[in-house]
Amino acid sequence: MKAAFIENFGGPEVLTYGDLPDPTAGEGQVVVDVVAASVNGADPKVAAGEYKQANFPLVLGRDFSGRVSAVGAGVTDLKVGDEVFGVLETGRDGTYCEKVAVGAAVVGKKPAGLSHVDAVAVALTGLTAICSVEDTLKLKAGETILIQGGAGGVASFAIQLAKKIGARVISTASTGNVDYVKSLGADEVIDYTKTDFTQAVKGVDAVFETVGGDVATHSFAVLKPGGRAAFIASGPQAPKPERSDVAALRPAVPRTRAHMERIAALVTSGAVKPQHVTTFALKDAQKALKVSADRHFKGKLVLMVG
Repeated sequence: MKAAFIENFGGPEVLTYGDLPDPTAGEGQVVVDVVAASVNGADPKVAAGEYKQANFPLVLGRDFSGRVSAVGAGVTDLKVGDEVFGVLETGRDGTYCEKVAVGAAVVGKKPAGLSHVDAVAVALTGLTAICSVEDTLKLKAGETILIQGGAGGVASFAIQLAKKIGARVISTASTGNVDYVKSLGADEVIDYTKTDFTQAVKGVDAVFETVGGDVATHSFAVLKPGGRAAFIASGPQAPKPERSDVAALRPAVPRTRAHMERIAALVTSGAVKPQHVTTFALKDAQKALKVSADRHFKGKLVLMVG
């Protein structure tokens, strides 16, 4: 099969396009012929060695959409030909390729009205947003949330999810993305190139932080006493607040079919719209990885595989 993989750690330039052996379906697994795979913020970090995986060649990528082409022993709820989408099990990478073997229990059926591109664009982003906003922050109707970096894939989904819940949403974006973030439903969008968000926002119930660095540590300042913040761009541990009256949380992002079904329901009901997507051919995965590493884009980057 064709794949985009690394054989040593480094920047986007270490990504190679070539041939690797086809996978087979083990017990409880299916093989999916990948139609589309998304590029996520973690991928450049994996390539750089920040997650310490060292089994080369290492195929990048964590989510996929495609068709089941083989079914392993014990799998009764999926069959060859089913259109599916999902996220690989925790700790695994390997979707920048034509075929992937994955546990059937974490795979969801793709809604018929959703393209493979749109399905993969909301797979890991939707999973992360749901686990952060619903499961970790436990956002409630009537609360106010600040969602940092609103034009990004996870944040774009989170804005729409928070509005579905009934919260008031404030977000941050660069000048060129302000209108886009407003179109997602944000009640207020702060242009971070012109305004310090800590001066414009006070007393929110929750923060969902997707940017990292100083933005993360400064986010505690806008919380009300008893407020909580969830962080996905600050490594495996949430940063520690300088104040004792707020909670710093690092969401767990478990892979389950139930979460995939929740994503599908949100999208098919219209509560969450398919994201803005920029596509690349699999052979151009190195270019896509560089765009991801530079971080100045909106929505999702998707590799067209099959």
